[in-house]
Amino acid sequence: LSNGMTFQHIGNDGNLLPAPIVANHVRLGVAERADIVVDFSQLPSTTTEVYLVNRAEQTNGRGPTGNLLPMASAPKLLKLVIRPGAVQDNSRVPTVLKPRPAQDLPVVQERSWHFDRANGMWTVNGQIVDLNRCDAQVKQGTAEIWNISTAGGWAHPVHVHLEEYHILTYNDKPVAGTSLGGRKDVFALYPGDQMRIYMKFRDWLGKYVMHCH
Repeated sequence: LSNGMTFQHIGNDGNLLPAPIVANHVRLGVAERADIVVDFSQLPSTTTEVYLVNRAEQTNGRGPTGNLLPMASAPKLLKLVIRPGAVQDNSRVPTVLKPRPAQDLPVVQERSWHFDRANGMWTVNGQIVDLNRCDAQVKQGTAEIWNISTAGGWAHPVHVHLEEYHILTYNDKPVAGTSLGGRKDVFALYPGDQMRIYMKFRDWLGKYVMHCH
């Protein structure tokens, strides 16, 4: 937010986090979502304008450069006008939201998926898309560990359809207690990043699509 105020990050990709996280920013790739709660009662009792801004510098389609833009020159995405006057609001964010579901299905397989680019085309494990090809067969009622990695100079917001996953580690670091601790279906991996995820396969019996946004 343009005035630097904090908020409570309570959910991502449509799911509640295990517990709210107090933050002043959220990093999102293409198609990632975040739910936040902002307490505007902190503001002065005068009409105040606050903007939702994007401080992630990006000069081309490859992804953010890693630099933060000055607040004053960051692109404005949304304008909020907060007017004076107290209103009744008994809502409160609980200290516990929704515990992460148990990893209660047996892991029967471990796979690796590598997102890259070759000869001007996107590849996964060195192969371009072919809708008639199935790269893995999974079994209902089981779970798998997937290792997803990237290379080259592009960010890859990886989206797995029809199921959500638990990120176990991101760049070899555990994610418990962070905004990645909840369930996800999209996560942006930047060049050289890797994540290790736990995937359940429950009631869907057709094809699963995995792609990069």
